[in-house]
Amino acid sequence: MKRLKLGIPKGSLQEATLDLFGRAGWKIAIHARSYVPAIDDAEIDCLLVRAQEMARYVETGALDAGITGHDWVVETGAEVEELAELVYAKQRLSRVRWVLAVPEDSPIREPEDLAGKVVATEVVKITESYLERHGVKARVEFSWGATEVKVPELADAIVEVTETGSSLRANRLRIVDTVLESATVFIMNRAAATDGWKREKAESLILMLQGAIAAASRVGLLLNVRREDLPGVLEVLPALKKPTISPLSDQEWVAVNTILEEAVVRQILPKLKAARAQGIVEYPLNKIVL
Repeated sequence: MKRLKLGIPKGSLQEATLDLFGRAGWKIAIHARSYVPAIDDAEIDCLLVRAQEMARYVETGALDAGITGHDWVVETGAEVEELAELVYAKQRLSRVRWVLAVPEDSPIREPEDLAGKVVATEVVKITESYLERHGVKARVEFSWGATEVKVPELADAIVEVTETGSSLRANRLRIVDTVLESATVFIMNRAAATDGWKREKAESLILMLQGAIAAASRVGLLLNVRREDLPGVLEVLPALKKPTISPLSDQEWVAVNTILEEAVVRQILPKLKAARAQGIVEYPLNKIVL
């Protein structure tokens, strides 16, 4: 039986990735001190790999495919194929940013002010390329972690990843510029990507993962309404495309089924009730395949 060797990111993305696979239909179990997760798919072999190293192992063919950040593909310079973005991160469904940050009271206001300074970061190559684009000569030092605490005693500035900026603010740091925007990506070894079976397996997996991501912030809404009141209800409803309208046993009534952002529900339910909708049911979604 053919198998797809798939890298699962260990570390900050691990729990979010396992949750995403669960919502997409795959159960992955990780046993204590094991780097070989069990997955309920006989056609997939999983391996836990740090996101920072994923692209290198996919490039060499040790893995057929893997999930990592676009930032680590850029940082390692790995020759891999990025099949798709999977826009989720550690805390929420969003992209992340690598930002240049300095202490709040620092005189540094723009990249050019870094000339002759020290910058601490985990993404040395990305930072060096950024400085080169701005024509700035500065010393870039690798940081093993807790980069926020290294300014101003150990460095003049840092390049650090952020989702919301809350950690930077908590450490009294000010963002000067965005160095790189990144998202989680599904990458594949270039030789494996030419294998018809492996490519199809990877693309089927991506379809389901993207469907789970699309459904994460949305819900379904089902309601009944008299035909004469339908125009007023449709004016209230935002829809993914157009609501599904189905006749009921009573010809004077129809059922309306739609998909919308969960955050919108609390705003429109009173409006739907005012538009004379009845039997309103909100239900969760597992996947939306567009």
